Amino acid sequence: MAPLDTETKEHRKQYKLETEIVYTAPTDQYRSSSTPIYQTATFKQASGTEMGEYDYTRSGNPSRTDLENHLARIMRATRVLAVTSGMSAMDVISRLLKPGDEVIAGDDLYGGTNRLLTFLSANWGITVYHVDTTIAANVIDKLSENTALVLLESPTNPLIKICDIPYITKVVKEKYPNALVAVDNTMMSPIGMNPLDVGVDIVYESATKFLGGHHSLMAGVLAVKSAELGDKLYFVINSTGCGLAPFDCWLLHQGLKTLAIRFERAQENAQKVAEFLEDRGFKVRYPGLKSHPQYNLHWTMARAAGSVLSFETGSVEMSEQVVSGARLWGISVSFGCVNSLISMPCKMSHASIDPKVRAERALPEDLIRLCVGIEDVTDLIDDLKTALVSANALKE
Repeated sequence: MAPLDTETKEHRKQYKLETEIVYTAPTDQYRSSSTPIYQTATFKQASGTEMGEYDYTRSGNPSRTDLENHLARIMRATRVLAVTSGMSAMDVISRLLKPGDEVIAGDDLYGGTNRLLTFLSANWGITVYHVDTTIAANVIDKLSENTALVLLESPTNPLIKICDIPYITKVVKEKYPNALVAVDNTMMSPIGMNPLDVGVDIVYESATKFLGGHHSLMAGVLAVKSAELGDKLYFVINSTGCGLAPFDCWLLHQGLKTLAIRFERAQENAQKVAEFLEDRGFKVRYPGLKSHPQYNLHWTMARAAGSVLSFETGSVEMSEQVVSGARLWGISVSFGCVNSLISMPCKMSHASIDPKVRAERALPEDLIRLCVGIEDVTDLIDDLKTALVSANALKE
C-alpha cells in the first residue's frame, strides 16, 4: 500500500475531526456510498511485465488502503497501517528491536503488552525496564545509548496513571534521537488525544476497542509521521502477513463513522458513574475527577477523560461478588464497546502477570474495572448500586 500523500492525492478542505470521521469520498467506479469490500486474495495483472498497484492481498488491498488513508486523516498521520489486532501492532513494533537493545516501559501495562515484553526479555536478548512513568525522571534516568524504545500508555490500564508524554518525548529526542517513542493510545482514541502532535514516533491502538466500537472484529492500527519509519513497519507487516483482511477493514470502516458520538456518550456516562462511586466513599481512579493525582497534567494533553475507570472495595471476595452480581454490566475483558463491561483485572486481563509482580507494582487484587458504554446512565448506576448492596460493599 502506498502511503497517503495529501499534497498530490487529495486537494480538499481539512474538516473538523468529527466530520473527518464520518466523511468518505467515493473511491470506486460506481461511487458507492459505503466503501466496497474487495474480498479477494489475488489480483490479475495486465501482462507478465505490467504490474498493477495490487497483486496479493497480504501486500495490499483496496479495502485496506481506503481504511488506512481514512485513519491517517483522523489520526493526523502521514501513514497508518492496519493489522489483525492491537497486539499485532505491538508485535510489529517489537520487530524493529535487536539483541542488546533496551526498552523502557511503564509498570502498569496492558496484560498482553507485559506478556510480549517478558517474552522479548527472555528470548531475544532485550533488556526491559518497568518504571512508574508518572514520574518523568524514572524514565529519563534509565535512558542510555542502548535505549531503542520508550513505550508509554496514558491513561494506563487499569490503574489510570497519567504520564507527561510531551515532556518525556522531548527529553528522549534531545538525548537519544534514534530512540523511538511509541504510545498506546487505545484508552483515548483520536477523539481524546493525538500523541503524534507532540513528537511521538509511533501511535498504536487496539481498533477492537473504540475505533471499531462494537466488539465485532479484532484489529490494530499503527500511525506515523515519518515516511521512512512507515516503510519499515510496512516491511514487517508484508513479511509476516498480519495485515488486516478486507472484510475486517470494511467492518472497522463502518464502526469508525460513529466513533465521535459513541465516545462522547460513553464519556458522559463514565463521569456520572465515577462521581456516584466517589460520593459513596470508594477510591476511584478516573481522569475526569479532580481527585485524580494527575488531573491537571492529563488535561494539558488530552481533550477527554475516556470511559474507563477503576475502583476498590477493600476486599477481593467483595469485589468478586460485585462483579458477579451485575446484570447490565457484562463480565468481560476489553473496553470501548457500546455496551458496558465489568471485570477484575487481576483475575482476567492481567492474570498473566505474576502475583508477586502485581504486588510490586501496587496493583490491588480487589480492583474492579468499569468500561462504560452508551446505555442510559441511570440504569447503569442502579444496576451497579444493586450489585454493591448485595455484596455488602454499600449500605442502602
